[in-house]
Amino acid sequence: MEVRHTTNPTDVKQYTTERLRSEFLIESLFVQDQIKMTYSHYDRMVIGGAVPVNEALELEDAATLKTEYFLERREVGFLNIGGPASISVDGETYELNKLDVLYVGKGKRQVLLSSLDKQNPAKLYFCSALAHAEIATRKMTMEEANPLHLGSQETSNERVLYKYIHADGIQSCQLMLGVTSLKSGSVWNTMPSHVHDRRMEAYLYFDMNDDARVFHMMGEPSETRHLVVANDQAIISPPWSIHSGVGTSNYTFCWSMAGENYTFTDMDAVPASELK
Repeated sequence: MEVRHTTNPTDVKQYTTERLRSEFLIESLFVQDQIKMTYSHYDRMVIGGAVPVNEALELEDAATLKTEYFLERREVGFLNIGGPASISVDGETYELNKLDVLYVGKGKRQVLLSSLDKQNPAKLYFCSALAHAEIATRKMTMEEANPLHLGSQETSNERVLYKYIHADGIQSCQLMLGVTSLKSGSVWNTMPSHVHDRRMEAYLYFDMNDDARVFHMMGEPSETRHLVVANDQAIISPPWSIHSGVGTSNYTFCWSMAGENYTFTDMDAVPASELK
C-alpha cells in the first residue's frame, strides 16, 4: 500500500506540476489480478482498486494497518465500474453489476473479490474509513440510489447525482459515497465551487474515452491549481481545497468523503468571483 501524508496549503503554493501530481493524483488503480491501495493521512482514508480475473483477491494489508484483519477498525464501500462482480463477506456472497455499491462494516474478517466473467472482469473501486461501530453489510443498485438532478444545459453542468452511502441511504459510521454522471454536452461539475473543512474527499473519474481529460481544480480559493486527469484515475482532495472540474467531454465520477461531519450539505460555497 502506498502512503500519502498530509500537506500544508501554504507549502502547496510552491509545488511544481510534478509534485502536485505526486501528492494528490493516483494514476494507477486498476491492474489485473491485483489490489492497489493508497493510504491517505487525510482522515485516514484508504483508496483502492481491484481487477480480479484468474483468482479471488482478498482485501488485506496487515503490514500497513498493523491490525489482524483489514476491517478490524474500518468500514469500506465498493463501487463496481466493470463487468459483473462477486464479493464474499465472511462467507456470504453479494453480486454487483456495474454501478452497484456494497457497504461492508467494521468487524468483518474476510472479504474476497471475484469476477463472474473472466472475459469481462469486474473493476472494483473502494474507499475505506475508520469506524467506531459495527453496521450491517448492505448492497444498493443504481436504481435504488437516491438521484438528485442538478445543473442545466445553459451552464454546461447538467448532471445526476446518485447517493448510495449517506445518512438517508446505506448507513455507515463516517464514510459517504456516491456517483455523479454528466449529461452529454455538459462538462462542469461542482461549479460554483465549495470547500468542506470538516471532511476530506476522494474523486475517481471514469467512463471516459482514452483521449479525454478532466481538468480537476483544487487549492485554496485564492490560490487555485489544477490536475489533468485521465480515465480511471483518482484524486485526493484535502479539506482546505476546492474541488471542481471541467472535462473535454462529459464523464462520470465517484465521490467519497470521510471526516468529522456526516451531514451531506455541510459545505462552504465559494462564488466564482472569489476564485483566483
